[in-house]
Amino acid sequence: MPAQVNYTSEMTALVIDQYTNGTSVEDISEMVTRSVRSVRSKLVREGVYIAPVKAVGAKRDNGPTKKELLTQLEGVAPFPVDGFVGATKDAIKSLIAHFG
Repeated sequence: MPAQVNYTSEMTALVIDQYTNGTSVEDISEMVTRSVRSVRSKLVREGVYIAPVKAVGAKRDNGPTKKELLTQLEGVAPFPVDGFVGATKDAIKSLIAHFG
């Protein structure tokens, strides 16, 4: 029994042509009545799919790190600060303000 063919050579040519001309994978999937995942996989197998570039979020400055805050707290607190590793930055800042 021969293997079932999901894409005819004509469908493959259409998918590649549409994709290389800028048609979205979603629109192509509607044209050929296949899932987006199937079309994307076919394009990958044919060596033409280019994954979209993910936007990189801007790096935020969240102030000093927790480690830096604990070091600062260690300098002003009259007790060991080892147990505060799990504390939030705001809680550590409050302790620094209280003892500083």
